[in-house]
Amino acid sequence: MKILLDSGSGGRASQRLIADVFLRHFDNGILRRMDDAAVLDLQGPVAMSTDGYTVTPLFFPGGSIGTLAVHGTVNDVSMMGARPRYLSCAFILEEGLDSDVLERVVADMARAAEKAGVAIVTGDTKVVPKGACDALFITTAGVGEVIADPAPSGSSARPGDAVLVSGAMGDHGLTVMARRDNLTFAADVASDSAPLNQMVERLIAEVGDIHVLRDPTRGGLATTLNEIAGQSGVGIVVEESAVPVHESVRAGCDVLGLDPLYLANEGKLICILPREKAEAALSVMKSCEFGAEAAVIGEVTASERPRVELRTFMGGSRLLSMLEGAQLPRIC
Repeated sequence: MKILLDSGSGGRASQRLIADVFLRHFDNGILRRMDDAAVLDLQGPVAMSTDGYTVTPLFFPGGSIGTLAVHGTVNDVSMMGARPRYLSCAFILEEGLDSDVLERVVADMARAAEKAGVAIVTGDTKVVPKGACDALFITTAGVGEVIADPAPSGSSARPGDAVLVSGAMGDHGLTVMARRDNLTFAADVASDSAPLNQMVERLIAEVGDIHVLRDPTRGGLATTLNEIAGQSGVGIVVEESAVPVHESVRAGCDVLGLDPLYLANEGKLICILPREKAEAALSVMKSCEFGAEAAVIGEVTASERPRVELRTFMGGSRLLSMLEGAQLPRIC
């Protein structure tokens, strides 16, 4: 079956699509009421994030546009020191989309939400004429209860802080590019798409005093560190030899002329906190499901101008600037 324009008209076809696909996979007490908005049970300060997902191809090793739509928003809410609770989702569907493709995407979203412990409680569906979008786009918004006091912020890095990452860099960006362009490498690569909320909760509860949490998605590690340096008015020094990168990703980047430090990640975080807490944070990260390759990669320094410096394998140093241009289009 194909998605037709009347599936987004608000009539019987729309109701069938909602009941047969979305409600069947996302079913929960709040969504089942089918009201115009969801009434949520939240206490205290709330973190909220929204994001759009237009990745192509829709499916790739390690994930899909459905897993990204859940993991990306769950992780953005988590980076504010919050416990994600609820998601909304809006679908833009192209006329003629195979209904089996939609079913697979929605099923991926349902499984990802269940694993992350969040509920999809409201949403919307529109169908546009063929050619008006590329198969399907998803927008998700998430809300969660802030459990850190104070909440981490990109403006809170301080000289002397340690910089940690929760795992290897560049997996997602190279995977999507390889699948889109039918590239093969000597070793397989797969997206790191994953929810990080449980790791964040443990860092807050067991370590505390987390100054910055960020997920280095578009623009990768280098761009995200530059954003933090700019927000906090500091320098950041990174040891290239300490940054975990899978050999398959490094080899693929060598062939394609890419830098893994600028490739997108969808299941990794940057944690910046006082140096004396770095080992405790590293221990917590390594004991989590998605943190086995966590590492301390550098430190925050005082600087007259915000900057990120890379100490290279060869013993020299160079500035890591923000990403210029579009290195990899449509990776999330």
